[in-house]
Amino acid sequence: MSGDIVLSAGIRSNLLALQDTASNIQTTQTRLATGLKVNSALDNPIAYFTASSLNALAGNLGNLLDSVSNAVQTVQAANNGITSITKLVQSAQAIAQQALQSAATTANTVGTVSALTGTSSFAVTSGSTITISDGTSTATITSTGNVTVNQILTAVNGAAGLKVQAELTANGSISLEATGANAITIGGTATAPELAQFGLASGTTAAGSVNATRSSLATQYTALLKQIDQLASDAGFNGVNLLAGNSLQVTFNAAGTSSLVLQGVTFNSAGLGISASQSSFQTNTSIATAQGQLTAALGTLQNQAASFGTNLSVIQIRQSFTTATINTLQTGANNLTVADSNLEGANLLALQTRQSLATTALSLAAQSQNAVLRLFG
Repeated sequence: MSGDIVLSAGIRSNLLALQDTASNIQTTQTRLATGLKVNSALDNPIAYFTASSLNALAGNLGNLLDSVSNAVQTVQAANNGITSITKLVQSAQAIAQQALQSAATTANTVGTVSALTGTSSFAVTSGSTITISDGTSTATITSTGNVTVNQILTAVNGAAGLKVQAELTANGSISLEATGANAITIGGTATAPELAQFGLASGTTAAGSVNATRSSLATQYTALLKQIDQLASDAGFNGVNLLAGNSLQVTFNAAGTSSLVLQGVTFNSAGLGISASQSSFQTNTSIATAQGQLTAALGTLQNQAASFGTNLSVIQIRQSFTTATINTLQTGANNLTVADSNLEGANLLALQTRQSLATTALSLAAQSQNAVLRLFG
């Protein structure tokens, strides 16, 4: 076109070099300003979208990591609860032992025959009876030809309102203990020899008295069980209480294919199998029952603590693994998109030097055209 400006080859070459350098300077300055060598898909589509995918996965794992952290605290809260409940159970054991050291003062009769078992059976005339009475209520065992030790124990312990407890002693003798200030009367139509097979004899054991120390300790024992119930209900975290029957599922990956389910337990006194003190601890039998329950409860607590400890270890290992994985993903994304500030700074300096040289070259090219004009002067 007639209006076009015609540039010499030298000037045009230097101009193109200046434009290219200016563009590179702008790109380098952007990288230094943003800290990224890939700022959009236009810069490098493959690196941009790969880094975006890696960052998205790292973000999802970061969200899961929050729930994993909550799970750690939930298990820790349950473990703290078990530790405290264990101390309360041990205190209850001490109370039961103290009660046992205070001698019973209620009526008590022990059979004269030892080495009996629950299945020990003896002939008693069919239709004859053996009765155990506290003066108000009576347990009656009617023979069908034979009577077992278990029949006597079950009848006594199951009779409504009867203030007598029956058990076999450590050496296998039948023991009858009054649970209050009442007498114990053995009777019935069974003959003396028939009763003697069980180590029993007709007659009345005089009423004793209620042991005030044991009654007081039984009250303390019941109060401890209430504290166990309250503590178990307070051992939760963020609305989840593993000691109150709640369960918790911990997810470890974004796909939800890797997880751990923590099964909750009920660790109040009833859940641990600990019942309130029987007969205000007036009988050795009731104290022995409590001691057996407490020993079993301690074993249950120890086993569950071990189980929670194993689960907590797994969760913490997965927590560390997830944290490391997030770091790996973010590092990979950064390697694809983050600029090397040292390299880009050196590039900028080189480009600025090149720009200065190109400007000088352009000036020299222009001077050569001026020399031609002077020929016409």
